[in-house]
Amino acid sequence: MPEGRSEISNSQTLVIDFNDLNYEAVEQQNGMATVVKFKLENPSISAGDVLLVLAGEDIQFHGFIGGIENGWAIATDRNGSSLPAGIN
Repeated sequence: MPEGRSEISNSQTLVIDFNDLNYEAVEQQNGMATVVKFKLENPSISAGDVLLVLAGEDIQFHGFIGGIENGWAIATDRNGSSLPAGIN
């Protein structure tokens, strides 16, 4: 009989207003950023958490944080991003 998981993982959602997001598009599709590198100001966020970028009530970006290094994180939203590609 296979063993069950012995630990429970919880992910957090990091919500950032578009105007407060310091990011660079690493990958883009049709002018929208699908992979972003952004300055991470919250030390409690880790890989596996979710980045949610809002412009008012509109979702600009919603994706998993895949890695963090030297205060910068990488997040991916390949399906629904409306975050402009480029550097902000």
